[in-house]
Amino acid sequence: MESKKSIIDSATSTLKLESEAILGLINYIDDDFVETVNTILNSRGRVIVTGIGKSAIIAQKIVATFNSTGTPAVFMHAADAVHGDLGMIQKDDVVLCLSKSGNTPEIKLLAPLLKLSGNKLVGMLGNINSDLAKQADLILNTTVEKEACPHNLAPTTSTTAQLAMGDALAICLLQARNFQSTDFAKYHPGGSLGKRLYLKAGDIAAKNEKPSISPNAPVKDIIIEISKNRLGAVVVTEGDEIHGVITDGDIRRMLEKHTNLENIKASDLMNTNPKKIDCEELALLALEIIKKNNITQILVTKEGRYFGLVHLHDLLQEGIV
Repeated sequence: MESKKSIIDSATSTLKLESEAILGLINYIDDDFVETVNTILNSRGRVIVTGIGKSAIIAQKIVATFNSTGTPAVFMHAADAVHGDLGMIQKDDVVLCLSKSGNTPEIKLLAPLLKLSGNKLVGMLGNINSDLAKQADLILNTTVEKEACPHNLAPTTSTTAQLAMGDALAICLLQARNFQSTDFAKYHPGGSLGKRLYLKAGDIAAKNEKPSISPNAPVKDIIIEISKNRLGAVVVTEGDEIHGVITDGDIRRMLEKHTNLENIKASDLMNTNPKKIDCEELALLALEIIKKNNITQILVTKEGRYFGLVHLHDLLQEGIV
């Protein structure tokens, strides 16, 4: 069994080497990087990202990041390219080829074929004297001093550098396109991330019951209405006009102060200035208001009228929190 110290030392060394390699990439943000960004921006096609081995796996992640941030991209495995997949490349596409050595047999075979098609070829590589470097129109230098692997063999630091350079490229493109959070939401409609960006307070309130009671309602009716709808509150209304809100906390505080409940009405208990949000506002804003005011539900309105209630549990259930 490995000792605690040796495990911690190994992990620490790996992270230190990789973090130093990423910082070292700053020296390689040069004219070719700038031209790569502008070439992709000005292209009417997609970015075809290719590689072999571990570089192919990083290439797939870069493609995913590009597509989710407004840059259309497609992954093409370098080994499959020469067996028919070259057909996916269209005349306006930019090709980004990842390789540490730039000299693997698949890459050496592929690079001249890409040049023949007339597409702009960008090489992201760790050997600027390689065959790929000689064929590439532009070079994104991801040279690292050594791998984190103690034998300097397993791709670790080099693939981390590729990943970081891909992120730098994607974010430059994102900012140049003025890609906003609303655009991001279009590509991430599922899961909590998308919901935080597009789900509205009204979308949640519409799923709930709409508890309401008149200003003259007695305590018994108030308690029944709050318990029935399981939102922890009831809105005091006349028609859709809002008079106030009564929460289960208001009921508890009232019971602590009064023993005779016979003459107490909803109008006596209600908060006449409850926290509100328009139904068109994001559910994320509803969460912020709830947290800021240390409450558990918020009143949702439409054109100033009663629309519904959103409870903290609704936001938890939707994954907004």
